[in-house]
Amino acid sequence: MGKWKLSERSRNKLVGVHPSLQILMKAALEESPYDFGITEGLRTPAVQKILFDAGKSTTMNSRHITGHAVDIAVYVDGQITWDFQHYKVVADHVKAVAKELKVDIEWGGDWKSLVDGPHFQLKRTTGV
Repeated sequence: MGKWKLSERSRNKLVGVHPSLQILMKAALEESPYDFGITEGLRTPAVQKILFDAGKSTTMNSRHITGHAVDIAVYVDGQITWDFQHYKVVADHVKAVAKELKVDIEWGGDWKSLVDGPHFQLKRTTGV
Protein backbone atom coordinates (compact mmCIF):
# COMPACT_ATOMS: atom_id res chain seq x y z
CA MET A 1 0.00 0.00 0.00
CA GLY A 2 1.28 3.45 -0.92
CA LYS A 3 1.64 6.45 1.29
CA TRP A 4 -1.42 8.34 -0.02
CA LYS A 5 -5.01 7.35 -0.63
CA LEU A 6 -8.06 9.20 -1.94
CA SER A 7 -10.22 10.93 0.61
CA GLU A 8 -13.96 10.31 0.70
CA ARG A 9 -14.45 13.72 -0.93
CA SER A 10 -12.09 12.80 -3.78
CA ARG A 11 -13.77 9.42 -4.23
CA ASN A 12 -17.13 11.21 -4.47
CA LYS A 13 -15.70 13.54 -7.13
CA LEU A 14 -14.80 10.46 -9.21
CA VAL A 15 -18.40 9.23 -9.39
CA GLY A 16 -19.39 9.19 -13.06
CA VAL A 17 -15.78 9.48 -14.28
CA HIS A 18 -14.62 6.92 -16.84
CA PRO A 19 -13.35 3.77 -15.05
CA SER A 20 -9.90 3.94 -16.69
CA LEU A 21 -9.37 7.45 -15.37
CA GLN A 22 -10.60 6.45 -11.90
CA ILE A 23 -8.16 3.54 -11.78
CA LEU A 24 -5.32 5.74 -13.03
CA MET A 25 -5.84 8.51 -10.49
CA LYS A 26 -6.14 6.06 -7.58
CA ALA A 27 -3.00 4.20 -8.66
CA ALA A 28 -1.04 7.39 -9.31
CA LEU A 29 -1.90 8.85 -5.92
CA GLU A 30 -0.59 5.84 -3.99
CA GLU A 31 3.06 6.58 -4.82
CA SER A 32 2.77 10.22 -5.84
CA PRO A 33 5.62 12.53 -4.84
CA TYR A 34 2.93 14.87 -3.41
CA ASP A 35 -0.48 14.21 -1.96
CA PHE A 36 -3.34 15.35 -4.18
CA GLY A 37 -7.11 15.32 -4.23
CA ILE A 38 -9.71 15.28 -6.96
CA THR A 39 -11.50 18.64 -7.09
CA GLU A 40 -13.66 18.03 -10.15
CA GLY A 41 -14.73 15.06 -12.22
CA LEU A 42 -18.03 14.77 -14.04
CA ARG A 43 -19.52 18.20 -14.76
CA THR A 44 -22.99 19.03 -16.04
CA PRO A 45 -23.41 21.12 -19.19
CA ALA A 46 -25.04 23.82 -17.01
CA VAL A 47 -21.96 24.05 -14.77
CA GLN A 48 -19.72 24.07 -17.85
CA LYS A 49 -21.72 27.00 -19.24
CA ILE A 50 -21.22 28.95 -16.00
CA LEU A 51 -17.45 28.32 -16.16
CA PHE A 52 -17.37 29.18 -19.86
CA ASP A 53 -19.31 32.42 -19.32
CA ALA A 54 -16.99 33.36 -16.44
CA GLY A 55 -13.92 32.82 -18.65
CA LYS A 56 -12.70 29.90 -16.51
CA SER A 57 -13.06 27.55 -19.48
CA THR A 58 -12.65 28.19 -23.18
CA THR A 59 -14.95 25.42 -24.41
CA MET A 60 -18.42 24.02 -24.12
CA ASN A 61 -16.97 20.72 -25.35
CA SER A 62 -15.15 19.90 -22.10
CA ARG A 63 -14.18 16.31 -21.41
CA HIS A 64 -15.57 16.88 -17.89
CA ILE A 65 -19.10 16.79 -19.35
CA THR A 66 -18.62 13.20 -20.51
CA GLY A 67 -16.67 12.03 -17.45
CA HIS A 68 -13.38 11.84 -19.33
CA ALA A 69 -11.50 14.49 -17.30
CA VAL A 70 -10.52 15.30 -13.73
CA ASP A 71 -8.96 18.26 -11.99
CA ILE A 72 -6.70 17.87 -8.98
CA ALA A 73 -5.35 19.99 -6.15
CA VAL A 74 -1.82 19.28 -4.93
CA TYR A 75 -1.04 19.43 -1.21
CA VAL A 76 2.33 20.50 0.17
CA ASP A 77 2.72 20.28 3.94
CA GLY A 78 -1.04 19.73 4.23
CA GLN A 79 -1.95 22.90 2.33
CA ILE A 80 -3.23 23.26 -1.24
CA THR A 81 -0.69 24.82 -3.55
CA TRP A 82 -1.29 26.23 -7.02
CA ASP A 83 2.46 26.43 -7.74
CA PHE A 84 2.88 24.99 -11.25
CA GLN A 85 6.17 23.27 -10.39
CA HIS A 86 4.35 20.90 -8.01
CA TYR A 87 1.74 20.06 -10.65
CA LYS A 88 4.52 19.30 -13.14
CA VAL A 89 6.10 16.82 -10.71
CA VAL A 90 2.75 15.13 -10.09
CA ALA A 91 1.90 15.16 -13.80
CA ASP A 92 5.18 13.45 -14.72
CA HIS A 93 4.31 10.75 -12.19
CA VAL A 94 0.69 10.41 -13.40
CA LYS A 95 1.90 10.13 -17.01
CA ALA A 96 4.37 7.38 -16.02
CA VAL A 97 1.64 5.42 -14.23
CA ALA A 98 -0.70 5.97 -17.20
CA LYS A 99 1.92 4.47 -19.49
CA GLU A 100 2.25 1.42 -17.21
CA LEU A 101 -1.53 0.98 -17.14
CA LYS A 102 -1.85 1.69 -20.88
CA VAL A 103 -4.20 4.63 -20.30
CA ASP A 104 -3.79 7.31 -22.99
CA ILE A 105 -4.04 10.70 -21.27
CA GLU A 106 -3.34 14.38 -21.82
CA TRP A 107 -2.20 16.80 -19.16
CA GLY A 108 -3.51 20.35 -19.35
CA GLY A 109 -0.08 21.64 -18.32
CA ASP A 110 1.27 20.54 -21.72
CA TRP A 111 -1.24 22.63 -23.64
CA LYS A 112 0.05 25.65 -25.55
CA SER A 113 -2.99 27.82 -24.90
CA LEU A 114 -4.83 27.91 -21.57
CA VAL A 115 -2.17 25.93 -19.69
CA ASP A 116 -4.16 24.02 -17.05
CA GLY A 117 -1.87 22.32 -14.52
CA PRO A 118 -4.61 20.67 -12.45
CA HIS A 119 -6.34 19.08 -15.49
CA PHE A 120 -5.98 15.50 -16.78
CA GLN A 121 -8.13 13.91 -19.47
CA LEU A 122 -8.38 10.81 -21.57
CA LYS A 123 -7.23 11.55 -25.11
CA ARG A 124 -10.05 11.77 -27.62
CA THR A 125 -8.09 9.47 -29.94
CA THR A 126 -8.60 6.54 -27.54
CA GLY A 127 -12.21 6.18 -28.67
CA VAL A 128 -13.51 6.66 -25.13
